[in-house]
Amino acid sequence: MTPEALAYIHALAFSSTRAWSAAEFRDLLDQRGMILTGDDRAFALLRVTLDEAEVLTIATAPEHRRKGLARAVLAQAETAVQALGAAVIFLEVAEDNDAARALYAQAGYAQIGRRPGYYLPKDAAPVAALVLRKALVAQ
Repeated sequence: MTPEALAYIHALAFSSTRAWSAAEFRDLLDQRGMILTGDDRAFALLRVTLDEAEVLTIATAPEHRRKGLARAVLAQAETAVQALGAAVIFLEVAEDNDAARALYAQAGYAQIGRRPGYYLPKDAAPVAALVLRKALVAQ
């Protein structure tokens, strides 16, 4: 997928916040340890550093939601980062994003922290980020 395609899907998926630009995606993709899974309907972008992985973003185009695509790209990404040696994976999710929180709960992620006022919606009050963690290998 091109940075432009990623930016387009991200803008559709995150219309109430600041979407990432094609230049930002290009810069991220040029970094070491980046994993991209998905297609023009949904994608996941992760970064691996040593034995840890971080979900940077998962985006699903609105017309393709509720089809299991986010679950599929997350599972593909988890497999890919584990193959690169990641033993644990972290992410942040907006406290008010019920759909994403349900996805992560079903995938085995547990809350380990909370960051008040982390997300800044365009026309609403700041929203806390929940920090989630999942072990990819038995510890």
